[in-house]
Amino acid sequence: MQQDPRQLTGWRADCWRHLSVEKAEECRWNIDGWGGVLRTHSRMLEAPRYVRVSPVSGQPQKLIITKETAAVRPYAVAAVLRDITFTQERYDSFIELQEKLHQNICRKRSIVAIGTHDLDTTSGPFTYTAKPPSEICFQPLNQTKEFTATELMSLYRTDSHLKHYLHIIEDKPVYPVIYDSNGIVLSMPPIINGDHTKISLKTKNVFIECTATDLTKAKVVLDTLVTMFSQYCSQPFTVEEAEVVYPDGKTCLYPELPYRKEKLSGEFVNRKIGINESTETVAQLLTRMCLLSKLTGVGDQIEVEIPPTRSDIIHACDIVEDAAIAYGFNNITRTTPRSYTVATQFPLNKLTELLRQDVAAAGFTEVLTFALCSKEDVGDKLGKKISETGAAHISNPKTAEFQVARTTLLPGLLKTIAANKKMPLPLKLFEISDVVLKDKSKDVGARNSRRFCAVYYNKSPGFEVIHGLMDRTMQLLGVKPLRGEGYHIQAAEDSIFFPGRCAEIFVDGKSVGRLGVLHPNVVTRFELTMPCSALEMDIEPFLGQSAEALLTLDIPMQGVFKNKYLTQEGVRPDQRAPLTSTKTVFGDLSSPAGLAALDSYLSDKSYVEGFMATQADTAMFDALPSAPCPTLCHLSRWYNHIRSFQTERTHLPTVKKELVLPLTDEDHDDDDIDLFGSDDEAENEEAERIKKQRLAEYEAKKSKKPALVAKSSILLDVKPWDDETDMAELEERVRSVSMEGLLWGRSKLVPVGYGIRKLQIGCVVEDDKVGTDLLEEAITAFDQYVQSVDVAAFNKI
Repeated sequence: MQQDPRQLTGWRADCWRHLSVEKAEECRWNIDGWGGVLRTHSRMLEAPRYVRVSPVSGQPQKLIITKETAAVRPYAVAAVLRDITFTQERYDSFIELQEKLHQNICRKRSIVAIGTHDLDTTSGPFTYTAKPPSEICFQPLNQTKEFTATELMSLYRTDSHLKHYLHIIEDKPVYPVIYDSNGIVLSMPPIINGDHTKISLKTKNVFIECTATDLTKAKVVLDTLVTMFSQYCSQPFTVEEAEVVYPDGKTCLYPELPYRKEKLSGEFVNRKIGINESTETVAQLLTRMCLLSKLTGVGDQIEVEIPPTRSDIIHACDIVEDAAIAYGFNNITRTTPRSYTVATQFPLNKLTELLRQDVAAAGFTEVLTFALCSKEDVGDKLGKKISETGAAHISNPKTAEFQVARTTLLPGLLKTIAANKKMPLPLKLFEISDVVLKDKSKDVGARNSRRFCAVYYNKSPGFEVIHGLMDRTMQLLGVKPLRGEGYHIQAAEDSIFFPGRCAEIFVDGKSVGRLGVLHPNVVTRFELTMPCSALEMDIEPFLGQSAEALLTLDIPMQGVFKNKYLTQEGVRPDQRAPLTSTKTVFGDLSSPAGLAALDSYLSDKSYVEGFMATQADTAMFDALPSAPCPTLCHLSRWYNHIRSFQTERTHLPTVKKELVLPLTDEDHDDDDIDLFGSDDEAENEEAERIKKQRLAEYEAKKSKKPALVAKSSILLDVKPWDDETDMAELEERVRSVSMEGLLWGRSKLVPVGYGIRKLQIGCVVEDDKVGTDLLEEAITAFDQYVQSVDVAAFNKI
């Protein structure tokens, strides 16, 4: 008896969850294929071997592709299922599998379209060509008359199923179509098959054709379809070949049904899964997953044969995954990772984030522009030749706006200003993003470079504003205005900038960028009408020296100089936590038992309390007398993580409950030595008396303060029965409702329709005394006037 895969448990559920896209197409929507996988896994039968055979006549069915198809769907594959037996269940499964394949690997027929035909109702050779829609005429599936392709597109525009596929070919000058030797249309892929060759329960021989824009995907789809249903042929697991003739005269036989072999070691499988099984056992596990495996005799090497049903296996890791599924994920012993790390932000991104905050604080607005632009943007508009820019070109750009990868951030900012010229002046924009530069030393021939660009647009150039922003940025980065060992600027010439108004920025003797007043021609080419100053520089050189020290600490840039004298642990000497108790709710952390209890508590938690670092973590951190032993892996991981918060510990959220117990008299080592104390206990008693007196006075004063009363403002819609209801009398009855904590407000009559008006009345209620249910019940009691009461608005005061 076949079982619903959704009800499977144990290894069956593991196997079910594993099935990836292509494998899922085979089994998930075909219960017979699924049953075969389970029977093979449970060793009830061996995995089938699929064979491509020649027809008895010796002449395979032929599908001829013409050159006209190159404009729409240039590829096609075909096969024949000979002497197949359909039952209603098998037939439904056959149709459903096609639909699921269409939705997934076929990408809603945009990549591959499947056509299945009753071979006994037609005759080859078949011709796959493309014609103008007005020249294609046939009777489509489940229709009673013939239509032209143009008429069909109009007919199916309202069809809930087929309308989703019309866009694939409707804009093409020619539509793909398949004819038999008698000129009868088999199908118009990817839209509809012809009614003449439709299959039924009586069909014995099925001709399958797949047209595609991707030949590899077409082969996978064909192999999947024929392997799933070849078991119902008179010779199970055999598929009759078909010949496909391409426009260049090349011929191919399909389906290919490829079996390929991969080799991997048993040690590799064990290490990746985390198990320790013999090589023979690993081979058996893979065989149970329909991957016939055997030992090669060379060390612990295993040879794995991958059948045509497993097109999803493209890497050794896919084979390892199958072995893990056969072994059973629940059978893998849970172990603690041998190493643990604390994640940190990528230094360049952290520097970028810090700069963004401070540049924004300087009054500039951040924008994000496209990484691609036109050749004109980085070339002609900036007064440069495109060949001199070193831009990486897009091989097949869809639009003229995205032809190259930007080499500078400036065009994007200028185009943003051009689109916002109506905004109040001045416009101060900046962007920190990557540009792409050609680099022969890289394997891809190009590299990313993080740039900082700022633009000032106003009635005056504002060079001093841009210069000041550069100085401020250097100050934040800890770079001194010093020639040679700091930064300086010197005059330069650039076609982007006005002659004599351009400077080059040097840091440690190396050029990192330029700033200046933009050339009037550049401003005009970007459709701007006012002068503009700009700054652009590379920020990657600042990842060394002082900036590197900044990035290792989780502190704002403004705090760099305040925290200049930091210890190795990132804590200033004057910020060290005072002596605290080692006694906590987990026990005494100075004892092994207390440490073990805390380690166990942190085994599945990142923090002591909640999902972020809080004062509870810092308090527990201070309670530890020293760094924990590495064998306490969870505690060590938490300790290293919380240590990174030491510079901002005072800003962490407060705790909900105290987990560290306060110091007792026994915890102090110097309790017996009171250098400034008094031998007389009278002073302490007097101080305690004054403290109690003041607390009593405070409580008495607090009790006299009136308690806050929660109130709400409610707007009610009171609807009458009809237009003859006396609305004045209705309002009077509503206002007659009196309760403690209820205060009626203004009212008005609002037209509803057909001469009927509703009463809209407001009130203020005390939440503890009056509820909406009480109000509605009291008002609807006047059933002679009131039809219903609705709450139109409810607001807390």
